[in-house]
Amino acid sequence: MATLPSDVKLYRDQDEWEAWKKISDPVLHIELRRWADVMVIAPLDANTLGKIASGICDNLLTCVVRAWDMKRPLLFCPSMNTHMWEHPITHRQVSELTSLGYSEIPCVEKLLACGDKGFGAMAEVRTIVDRVKDICNG
Repeated sequence: MATLPSDVKLYRDQDEWEAWKKISDPVLHIELRRWADVMVIAPLDANTLGKIASGICDNLLTCVVRAWDMKRPLLFCPSMNTHMWEHPITHRQVSELTSLGYSEIPCVEKLLACGDKGFGAMAEVRTIVDRVKDICNG
């Protein structure tokens, strides 16, 4: 993993469970929700897509999503194998997220992590950054 700048804090699931000890202690997923102006999930794999679409919140990311302020933008960038992407359940789950007002940055066709060439790769980083800039400047 690349070295993060010293002023960037990386949070893990473990931080969520260890931070809270008693009533009135800060709850990490709530604090992150309060702090963020926009949320971008990139990449969003099939497993996490299914969890979010079903309302499951069993890790830091899904807890932040479940607590998300629905007046703020949430963007998601699907990324999975072509066969997973084309599965009818995936399309239902993406529809569930968009019905909540979340914005999809569509996946693209290219060489996938599994070695196949097909549709399901995460959008290019430049595309994602441009979308976030549009939202923040709009």
